[in-house]
Amino acid sequence: MRLKTLSVTFAAALLSIGAAVAAQRANTLTVYFVDVEGGQASLFVAPSGESMLVDSGFPGDRDADRIAAAAKLEGLTQIDYFVNTHYHTDHIGGVPQVVARIPIRTFVDHGVSVETADTPGTGRGTMQAYNAYTPIRDAGRHIVGKPDDTIPIKGLNVHIVSAAAVTTTRALPGAGAANPACAESVTKDDQANTQIAGENGASLGMVIELGRFRMLDLGDLTWNHEHDLVCPRNLLGPIDLYLTTHHGQDISNNPVLVKAVAPRVAIMNNGSRKGGMIPTFQTLHAQSTLLDLWQLHFGMAAGAEHNTAEPLIANPDDTTSHYIKLSARSDGTFTLLNSRNNVSKDYAARR
Repeated sequence: MRLKTLSVTFAAALLSIGAAVAAQRANTLTVYFVDVEGGQASLFVAPSGESMLVDSGFPGDRDADRIAAAAKLEGLTQIDYFVNTHYHTDHIGGVPQVVARIPIRTFVDHGVSVETADTPGTGRGTMQAYNAYTPIRDAGRHIVGKPDDTIPIKGLNVHIVSAAAVTTTRALPGAGAANPACAESVTKDDQANTQIAGENGASLGMVIELGRFRMLDLGDLTWNHEHDLVCPRNLLGPIDLYLTTHHGQDISNNPVLVKAVAPRVAIMNNGSRKGGMIPTFQTLHAQSTLLDLWQLHFGMAAGAEHNTAEPLIANPDDTTSHYIKLSARSDGTFTLLNSRNNVSKDYAARR
Protein backbone atom coordinates (compact mmCIF):
# COMPACT_ATOMS: atom_id res chain seq x y z
CA MET A 1 0.00 0.00 0.00
CA ARG A 2 2.85 2.36 0.82
CA LEU A 3 4.51 1.72 -2.55
CA LYS A 4 1.22 2.40 -4.29
CA THR A 5 0.82 5.67 -2.39
CA LEU A 6 4.34 6.74 -3.31
CA SER A 7 3.72 5.90 -6.97
CA VAL A 8 0.53 7.91 -7.02
CA THR A 9 2.29 10.82 -5.33
CA PHE A 10 5.18 10.68 -7.83
CA ALA A 11 2.78 10.55 -10.76
CA ALA A 12 0.88 13.51 -9.37
CA ALA A 13 4.15 15.43 -9.02
CA LEU A 14 5.03 14.73 -12.65
CA LEU A 15 1.61 15.92 -13.75
CA SER A 16 2.05 19.05 -11.68
CA ILE A 17 5.45 19.76 -13.25
CA GLY A 18 4.04 19.12 -16.72
CA ALA A 19 1.15 21.47 -16.04
CA ALA A 20 3.55 24.17 -14.84
CA VAL A 21 5.69 23.82 -17.99
CA ALA A 22 2.58 23.95 -20.16
CA ALA A 23 1.35 27.03 -18.31
CA GLN A 24 4.70 28.74 -18.80
CA ARG A 25 4.71 27.89 -22.51
CA ALA A 26 1.14 29.16 -22.85
CA ASN A 27 2.24 32.59 -21.69
CA THR A 28 5.68 32.87 -23.28
CA LEU A 29 7.12 33.75 -26.66
CA THR A 30 10.64 32.38 -27.11
CA VAL A 31 12.97 33.75 -29.78
CA TYR A 32 16.50 32.64 -30.62
CA PHE A 33 18.53 35.27 -32.46
CA VAL A 34 20.92 32.86 -34.14
CA ASP A 35 24.43 33.98 -35.01
CA VAL A 36 24.78 33.66 -38.79
CA GLU A 37 27.77 35.98 -39.05
CA GLY A 38 26.02 39.13 -40.19
CA GLY A 39 23.01 37.61 -41.93
CA GLN A 40 19.69 36.96 -40.25
CA ALA A 41 18.00 33.94 -38.71
CA SER A 42 15.51 34.37 -35.87
CA LEU A 43 13.57 31.37 -34.57
CA PHE A 44 10.23 32.16 -32.86
CA VAL A 45 8.30 29.66 -30.78
CA ALA A 46 4.80 30.91 -29.94
CA PRO A 47 2.89 30.08 -26.77
CA SER A 48 0.87 27.61 -28.85
CA GLY A 49 4.05 25.72 -29.71
CA GLU A 50 3.90 26.77 -33.35
CA SER A 51 7.18 28.02 -34.78
CA MET A 52 8.29 30.72 -37.21
CA LEU A 53 11.79 31.03 -38.66
CA VAL A 54 12.56 34.46 -40.07
CA ASP A 55 15.34 34.11 -42.67
CA SER A 56 17.92 31.34 -42.89
CA GLY A 57 21.38 32.89 -43.02
CA PHE A 58 23.97 32.03 -45.65
CA PRO A 59 24.21 28.88 -47.83
CA GLY A 60 26.06 25.90 -46.44
CA ASP A 61 26.05 23.74 -43.33
CA ARG A 62 27.30 26.30 -40.79
CA ASP A 63 24.17 28.41 -40.43
CA ALA A 64 21.75 25.53 -40.98
CA ASP A 65 23.43 23.58 -38.18
CA ARG A 66 23.07 26.57 -35.84
CA ILE A 67 19.38 26.98 -36.69
CA ALA A 68 18.76 23.25 -36.25
CA ALA A 69 20.51 23.36 -32.86
CA ALA A 70 18.17 26.13 -31.70
CA ALA A 71 15.15 24.15 -32.94
CA LYS A 72 16.39 21.11 -31.01
CA LEU A 73 16.59 23.15 -27.81
CA GLU A 74 12.84 23.77 -28.16
CA GLY A 75 12.05 20.18 -29.17
CA LEU A 76 10.76 21.22 -32.59
CA THR A 77 10.20 18.59 -35.26
CA GLN A 78 9.12 21.06 -37.94
CA ILE A 79 9.07 24.75 -38.76
CA ASP A 80 5.47 25.84 -39.20
CA TYR A 81 6.23 29.12 -40.99
CA PHE A 82 9.37 30.25 -42.76
CA VAL A 83 9.28 34.00 -43.39
CA ASN A 84 11.76 35.37 -45.90
CA THR A 85 12.27 39.10 -45.52
CA HIS A 86 14.03 39.38 -48.92
CA TYR A 87 16.11 37.40 -51.36
CA HIS A 88 19.69 38.38 -50.58
CA THR A 89 21.86 35.38 -49.90
CA ASP A 90 22.56 36.23 -46.25
CA HIS A 91 18.81 35.96 -45.59
CA ILE A 92 17.60 33.20 -47.94
CA GLY A 93 20.72 31.24 -48.85
CA GLY A 94 20.46 28.60 -46.13
CA VAL A 95 16.98 27.28 -46.97
CA PRO A 96 18.11 24.12 -48.85
CA GLN A 97 20.31 23.08 -45.95
CA VAL A 98 17.70 23.97 -43.31
CA VAL A 99 14.96 21.84 -44.90
CA ALA A 100 17.42 18.94 -45.08
CA ARG A 101 17.54 19.09 -41.26
CA ILE A 102 13.98 20.05 -40.32
CA PRO A 103 10.90 20.27 -42.56
CA ILE A 104 9.14 23.57 -43.27
CA ARG A 105 5.35 23.55 -43.73
CA THR A 106 4.59 27.06 -45.01
CA PHE A 107 6.71 29.67 -46.80
CA VAL A 108 5.95 33.40 -46.61
CA ASP A 109 7.72 35.98 -48.79
CA HIS A 110 7.06 39.18 -50.75
CA GLY A 111 6.59 37.41 -54.10
CA VAL A 112 8.85 37.73 -57.14
CA SER A 113 12.40 39.03 -56.70
CA VAL A 114 12.72 42.67 -57.68
CA GLU A 115 16.33 42.00 -58.67
CA THR A 116 16.82 40.01 -61.83
CA ALA A 117 20.58 39.50 -61.71
CA ASP A 118 23.35 39.15 -59.15
CA THR A 119 24.73 42.55 -58.19
CA PRO A 120 28.39 42.75 -59.32
CA GLY A 121 30.94 43.43 -56.60
CA THR A 122 28.54 43.15 -53.66
CA GLY A 123 28.87 39.46 -52.81
CA ARG A 124 25.08 39.15 -53.03
CA GLY A 125 24.23 36.10 -55.15
CA THR A 126 20.57 37.12 -55.23
CA MET A 127 19.37 35.12 -58.22
CA GLN A 128 21.41 32.06 -57.33
CA ALA A 129 19.84 32.03 -53.86
CA TYR A 130 16.37 32.83 -55.25
CA ASN A 131 16.55 30.04 -57.83
CA ALA A 132 17.59 27.54 -55.18
CA TYR A 133 14.78 28.66 -52.86
CA THR A 134 11.76 28.79 -55.16
CA PRO A 135 11.50 25.05 -56.03
CA ILE A 136 11.57 24.22 -52.31
CA ARG A 137 8.99 26.89 -51.57
CA ASP A 138 6.73 25.79 -54.41
CA ALA A 139 6.73 22.21 -53.15
CA GLY A 140 5.08 23.40 -49.93
CA ARG A 141 2.40 25.88 -48.98
CA HIS A 142 3.21 29.41 -50.16
CA ILE A 143 1.83 32.74 -48.93
CA VAL A 144 2.70 36.04 -50.62
CA GLY A 145 2.67 38.58 -47.81
CA LYS A 146 1.37 42.10 -48.37
CA PRO A 147 1.17 45.13 -46.10
CA ASP A 148 -1.79 44.81 -43.68
CA ASP A 149 -1.80 41.00 -43.95
CA THR A 150 -1.17 38.86 -40.88
CA ILE A 151 0.78 35.62 -40.61
CA PRO A 152 -1.55 33.10 -38.95
CA ILE A 153 0.79 31.63 -36.35
CA LYS A 154 -1.31 30.53 -33.37
CA GLY A 155 -0.76 32.53 -30.22
CA LEU A 156 0.84 35.60 -31.83
CA ASN A 157 -0.27 38.64 -33.78
CA VAL A 158 2.14 39.05 -36.68
CA HIS A 159 1.35 42.18 -38.70
CA ILE A 160 3.07 42.70 -42.07
CA VAL A 161 3.85 46.41 -42.44
CA SER A 162 6.06 46.38 -45.55
CA ALA A 163 6.61 44.11 -48.55
CA ALA A 164 7.73 44.42 -52.18
CA ALA A 165 8.72 48.09 -51.71
CA VAL A 166 5.24 49.02 -50.43
CA THR A 167 4.56 50.12 -46.86
CA THR A 168 1.30 50.10 -44.96
CA THR A 169 -0.83 53.23 -44.88
CA ARG A 170 -3.00 51.89 -42.06
CA ALA A 171 -2.12 52.47 -38.42
CA LEU A 172 -1.84 49.44 -36.18
CA PRO A 173 -4.22 49.36 -33.20
CA GLY A 174 -3.24 52.08 -30.73
CA ALA A 175 -0.94 53.82 -33.24
CA GLY A 176 -1.50 56.61 -35.76
CA ALA A 177 -0.59 59.75 -33.85
CA ALA A 178 1.10 62.63 -35.65
CA ASN A 179 4.89 62.38 -35.46
CA PRO A 180 6.61 65.69 -34.68
CA ALA A 181 10.03 64.16 -35.36
CA CYS A 182 9.19 64.10 -39.08
CA ALA A 183 10.19 67.77 -39.23
CA GLU A 184 13.80 66.64 -38.70
CA SER A 185 13.66 63.96 -41.38
CA VAL A 186 16.04 63.83 -44.32
CA THR A 187 15.73 61.55 -47.35
CA LYS A 188 18.31 59.49 -49.19
CA ASP A 189 18.37 58.70 -52.89
CA ASP A 190 17.38 55.03 -52.82
CA GLN A 191 18.22 54.49 -56.47
CA ALA A 192 21.69 56.06 -56.38
CA ASN A 193 23.23 53.24 -54.37
CA THR A 194 22.89 49.56 -55.27
CA GLN A 195 23.22 48.70 -51.59
CA ILE A 196 19.98 50.62 -50.99
CA ALA A 197 17.98 49.77 -54.10
CA GLY A 198 16.42 46.45 -55.01
CA GLU A 199 15.67 43.65 -52.60
CA ASN A 200 16.63 45.56 -49.45
CA GLY A 201 13.86 48.09 -50.07
CA ALA A 202 11.45 45.23 -50.83
CA SER A 203 11.94 43.69 -47.38
CA LEU A 204 8.94 42.11 -45.70
CA GLY A 205 8.75 43.87 -42.33
CA MET A 206 6.67 42.85 -39.32
CA VAL A 207 5.41 43.91 -35.93
CA ILE A 208 5.12 40.81 -33.72
CA GLU A 209 2.86 40.98 -30.67
CA LEU A 210 2.16 38.77 -27.68
CA GLY A 211 -0.34 40.58 -25.49
CA ARG A 212 1.33 43.78 -24.35
CA PHE A 213 4.77 42.79 -25.73
CA ARG A 214 5.65 44.24 -29.16
CA MET A 215 8.70 43.58 -31.37
CA LEU A 216 9.76 45.15 -34.67
CA ASP A 217 11.68 43.33 -37.44
CA LEU A 218 11.96 45.16 -40.77
CA GLY A 219 14.58 42.94 -42.39
CA ASP A 220 16.86 45.18 -44.46
CA LEU A 221 14.20 47.81 -45.19
CA THR A 222 15.76 51.04 -46.35
CA TRP A 223 15.82 54.59 -45.03
CA ASN A 224 13.02 56.19 -47.04
CA HIS A 225 10.63 53.27 -46.53
CA GLU A 226 11.30 53.42 -42.79
CA HIS A 227 10.36 57.11 -42.96
CA ASP A 228 7.06 56.26 -44.65
CA LEU A 229 6.08 53.94 -41.79
CA VAL A 230 6.22 56.75 -39.23
CA CYS A 231 5.65 59.99 -41.18
CA PRO A 232 3.53 62.04 -41.13
CA ARG A 233 1.82 59.64 -38.69
CA ASN A 234 3.44 56.95 -36.59
CA LEU A 235 1.69 53.89 -38.00
CA LEU A 236 3.60 51.42 -35.84
CA GLY A 237 3.30 52.71 -32.28
CA PRO A 238 5.69 52.01 -29.39
CA ILE A 239 7.97 48.98 -29.55
CA ASP A 240 9.53 47.01 -26.70
CA LEU A 241 12.22 45.21 -28.71
CA TYR A 242 13.72 46.57 -31.94
CA LEU A 243 15.80 44.25 -34.09
CA THR A 244 17.97 46.86 -35.73
CA THR A 245 17.29 47.13 -39.44
CA HIS A 246 19.86 45.91 -41.97
CA HIS A 247 22.36 44.63 -39.38
CA GLY A 248 22.88 48.14 -38.04
CA GLN A 249 23.92 49.71 -41.33
CA ASP A 250 23.49 53.44 -41.76
CA ILE A 251 21.49 53.17 -45.00
CA SER A 252 18.71 52.00 -42.70
CA ASN A 253 17.90 52.74 -39.03
CA ASN A 254 16.46 56.13 -39.91
CA PRO A 255 16.50 58.22 -36.69
CA VAL A 256 12.94 59.37 -37.35
CA LEU A 257 11.78 55.75 -37.18
CA VAL A 258 13.81 54.97 -34.04
CA LYS A 259 12.42 58.04 -32.27
CA ALA A 260 8.88 57.20 -33.32
CA VAL A 261 8.84 53.59 -32.11
CA ALA A 262 10.78 54.52 -28.94
CA PRO A 263 12.30 51.08 -28.33
CA ARG A 264 13.13 50.03 -24.80
CA VAL A 265 15.69 47.45 -25.91
CA ALA A 266 17.46 46.87 -29.25
CA ILE A 267 19.28 43.82 -30.61
CA MET A 268 21.78 44.30 -33.41
CA ASN A 269 22.17 41.25 -35.68
CA ASN A 270 25.52 42.41 -36.98
CA GLY A 271 28.69 40.54 -37.89
CA SER A 272 32.12 41.49 -36.68
CA ARG A 273 32.83 43.15 -40.05
CA LYS A 274 29.30 43.69 -41.32
CA GLY A 275 26.80 46.28 -40.15
CA GLY A 276 27.31 47.95 -36.80
CA MET A 277 28.06 51.34 -38.33
CA ILE A 278 28.91 54.32 -36.17
CA PRO A 279 25.90 56.49 -37.20
CA THR A 280 23.55 53.68 -36.19
CA PHE A 281 25.26 53.29 -32.82
CA GLN A 282 24.94 57.04 -32.36
CA THR A 283 21.23 56.95 -33.20
CA LEU A 284 20.62 54.16 -30.70
CA HIS A 285 22.72 55.65 -27.90
CA ALA A 286 20.90 58.97 -28.34
CA GLN A 287 17.47 57.36 -27.95
CA SER A 288 16.24 58.35 -24.50
CA THR A 289 13.86 55.38 -24.12
CA LEU A 290 16.55 52.77 -24.82
CA LEU A 291 17.51 50.82 -21.71
CA ASP A 292 19.99 48.44 -23.37
CA LEU A 293 21.57 47.51 -26.67
CA TRP A 294 22.46 43.82 -27.16
CA GLN A 295 24.67 42.67 -30.05
CA LEU A 296 25.34 39.37 -31.77
CA HIS A 297 28.91 40.55 -32.50
CA PHE A 298 31.38 43.18 -31.46
CA GLY A 299 31.44 45.61 -34.40
CA MET A 300 35.09 46.05 -35.26
CA ALA A 301 34.68 49.18 -37.37
CA ALA A 302 32.90 51.08 -34.60
CA GLY A 303 35.43 50.53 -31.83
CA ALA A 304 34.89 50.03 -28.13
CA GLU A 305 33.56 53.56 -27.65
CA HIS A 306 30.44 52.79 -29.70
CA ASN A 307 29.81 49.10 -29.07
CA THR A 308 27.63 48.13 -26.14
CA ALA A 309 28.92 46.76 -22.83
CA GLU A 310 30.87 43.51 -23.21
CA PRO A 311 28.44 41.31 -21.19
CA LEU A 312 25.67 42.11 -23.70
CA ILE A 313 27.71 41.01 -26.76
CA ALA A 314 27.18 37.36 -27.71
CA ASN A 315 30.34 36.99 -29.80
CA PRO A 316 33.35 39.21 -29.07
CA ASP A 317 35.21 37.78 -32.11
CA ASP A 318 34.77 35.36 -35.01
CA THR A 319 35.65 32.19 -33.11
CA THR A 320 32.27 31.51 -31.49
CA SER A 321 28.60 31.19 -32.49
CA HIS A 322 26.56 32.14 -29.44
CA TYR A 323 22.93 33.22 -29.64
CA ILE A 324 20.77 35.73 -27.79
CA LYS A 325 17.52 34.34 -26.39
CA LEU A 326 14.32 36.29 -25.74
CA SER A 327 11.58 35.12 -23.39
CA ALA A 328 8.60 37.49 -23.64
CA ARG A 329 5.35 37.25 -21.72
CA SER A 330 1.86 38.48 -22.52
CA ASP A 331 1.92 40.94 -19.60
CA GLY A 332 4.67 42.86 -21.42
CA THR A 333 7.61 41.69 -19.30
CA PHE A 334 10.54 40.01 -21.03
CA THR A 335 13.99 38.57 -20.42
CA LEU A 336 17.09 38.47 -22.61
CA LEU A 337 19.87 35.91 -22.23
CA ASN A 338 23.40 35.91 -23.68
CA SER A 339 24.27 32.24 -24.28
CA ARG A 340 28.01 32.99 -24.18
CA ASN A 341 28.14 33.97 -20.53
CA ASN A 342 24.60 33.24 -19.27
CA VAL A 343 24.13 36.92 -18.49
CA SER A 344 20.41 37.61 -18.41
CA LYS A 345 18.35 40.71 -17.74
CA ASP A 346 14.68 41.14 -16.93
CA TYR A 347 12.63 44.05 -18.27
CA ALA A 348 9.43 45.34 -16.78
CA ALA A 349 6.31 45.94 -18.86
CA ARG A 350 6.03 49.19 -20.76
CA ARG A 351 4.00 51.80 -18.88
